[in-house]
Order: sequence, then C-alpha cells, then structure tokens
Amino acid sequence: MRADPRAYFQETFGAFGETCLATAPGRVNLIGEHIDYHGLPVLPMALRRRIEVAFRGRTDSRIRAASAGYGVREFAWTPDLTPAAAGDWENYLRAAAQAVAGRWGLLRGIDAAVVSDLPPAAGLSSSSALIVAFSLALLRANNIHATFEELMGILPEGEHFVGTRGGGMDHAVSLAAREGCAVLVNFEPVSARPIPIPGDWGFLVAHSMKTAEKSGAVREEYNARRADGTAALHELGFASFREVPWSEHSACNAGFRAGARDAGTKAGMAGQRPTPQCDAFRHVVGEAQRVRAATEALESHNAPAFGRLLLESHASLRDVLKVSCPELDRLVEAAMDSGATGARLTGAGFGGCAVVFAPKGALPAVREGLVARFYSAHPDFDPDRHLLTAEPGAGALYLETP
Repeated sequence: MRADPRAYFQETFGAFGETCLATAPGRVNLIGEHIDYHGLPVLPMALRRRIEVAFRGRTDSRIRAASAGYGVREFAWTPDLTPAAAGDWENYLRAAAQAVAGRWGLLRGIDAAVVSDLPPAAGLSSSSALIVAFSLALLRANNIHATFEELMGILPEGEHFVGTRGGGMDHAVSLAAREGCAVLVNFEPVSARPIPIPGDWGFLVAHSMKTAEKSGAVREEYNARRADGTAALHELGFASFREVPWSEHSACNAGFRAGARDAGTKAGMAGQRPTPQCDAFRHVVGEAQRVRAATEALESHNAPAFGRLLLESHASLRDVLKVSCPELDRLVEAAMDSGATGARLTGAGFGGCAVVFAPKGALPAVREGLVARFYSAHPDFDPDRHLLTAEPGAGALYLETP
C-alpha cells in the first residue's frame, strides 16, 4: 500500500501552510526497446503505481526532499549544479532542478516528501517518474503550468545529468498516458497517441529478482548500446534511423549489408563476425518494424500476433543486442510454460522485469505458474513487489490529485 505523502510531509517538515501534490506514474514498455533514444516510435503504457511528491514552496532557492527509503537531501538551487555521489537519489532531484532552470531560470525552492509504490531498479521507470513528478512540483510551486511539448523539451535531456543516455519514452508516457490505453510515442516532433487496449487483454509485470541499477557498469553497458547504434549510422552514411530505407518485408540484416556496401565499409558483411555496431543496427531496425506491427495488432485486437512480436523482441534483445540475462530468459520461458501468449524483458535489460501478456481470464493461472516455476526458487519473493498486475493508467497530466 502506498504511504500517504501529505502525512509523511507533515511528519518531516511540520503541519503549517498549504501542502500540494504532484504525481507521476511508472510505465511498462510493451514493445520498442532501446530505440527511443534513436528517435523511433515506441509503445509503452503507464502503470497505476507511481511516485507522489507532497510539497510546499519556500521563500528562498533551497531544495529539501525526504524519502522514507532513502533519507533527507538538501541543496542550494544554483545555476551550476553538479552531480552528487554516484547512485545517490539526490541526483534525480538535481536533474529535475537543472532541467527546469534551463528553461525557466532559477525559481523558488521547495520542501518535499516523496513516496512511491514503484519497485526501484526494476525497469519500470521509477527514476524518470521521480524526475517528472519533482519537476512538476517545482513548476507548480512557482505557478508555472507547462505544456506537454515544453516538458518534453527539457526532461529527456535533463535526465542525462544522472549519466544515463536514454531517450524520451519514459517521460512521454509518464506525462501523457490515458486511462485504459497504450501510448504510441513518436519523436521529432514529439507526440503521444493513445491506443485503447482490448478489455480482455491482460498484462503482468514480473521481476527477474535481479536488480537493474542504472549506475556503474550497467550504465556503461546501456550507454554503449546507444553509442553502437549511432556509430553504425555514421558508418553507413545516415543522419538518423528515420532515413534508413527499410520496408516491412526487408530483413534488417540484409538491410545493414546493403547499406554497408553503399557506404563502402566492410562492417557486417557476409562471412565476417558481426560487430557490436552491426548488432545494434540490426536490433534497432528490427525492433522498429515490430513496433509498427504490434501497433497494428493492438488496433485489430490480434492477440496471437501481438504475443509473437513480444517473443521476437525478447529474442533480439537477448541474441542480437545482448542486454538480457539468464534470470530474465528463465522468467520469459516460465511465463510461456505457464500459458502466456507472449513475454519479453522490458526496460533497459541487464535485470529488472519482464512484461507478460495473456488473456485477462488466464492471468491467475499464469501467475500461479510463474510462482511455481520461477519464484519458488527465490525465498525473498514478495508478490506485491515482484509480480504485479499491470493495468493501463493515466499520466501525470491527466491524473486526479486529491
């Protein structure tokens, strides 16, 4: 159960004055992994679990924030913020402050209490949800009502302050999701199109029991995948993946080889071991095609096709981009053996969660199968944290706040 953010605020900072609330949900990415940072469409949905920030404006520029799990942090909001210690949650607060200041200048600071029912380091975008919610708190404390486009102009780049070179998917869905819908997120220009999810479709979010901290070695691995894709584009002479001339019938590997010949490079040619750049290119092009096909399957209520595409996505993430891990692979296998229609890792990979898709009526049996086949080997399994029913919720711009 989520703690009461206003009660926690009063316990920490006192009961005087008006307390306001900003809230932003986590997300599960249904399909479209490791491609948003290349400007390609993705298909996530918001969860009904979220970050909540109870806050009160200050008369100076200091920022104080408390989290029951991570303690109290305080800093002066200055033009030249630098990161705190690596892995410290204060970095996400500083990222929000830096992003807001870059667009609106330095403002009044806030006292804030942060609560969450999102499991951390699970690939459900708890970090981006925190940046979204905290940015909204800073803006509302200063009577600034930003648009979706304005927020998307600062938040994705703002999170780079933490050191992860991600894209804008997490922020877009956390802001603009609609109840009962997935969101087709496009970039350049940014947009978020809600796509209703059939009422008889169900999803679980299942934790691999391996954390996916985006710091240290994992962060470097994540950033390397983006760098490899960008290097492949430059090698082939393209300015962006949107220029790559693939069709829905083309094989992405053949597309890379043809492009390599045109660019006069030997990378990825037949008979040679694929380079990381070749693998990144193959995954990105193939995943973009799967997003397009999955959107069509969703709109036509074609559950078998949607499930097959999830499995194909996982295979590419495992075998081509190489961001899966044995725990995630076993979890996906256990889901399929338990009667799921499809499953794949979701989020950056290297641990974290899988999304499991099945008819809603079959979810209890799939859940029981996962407990028996996978979680029975993990004595620290907590069903409230590690095996969640994922219902499509609303984004921060549409959430009702008490």
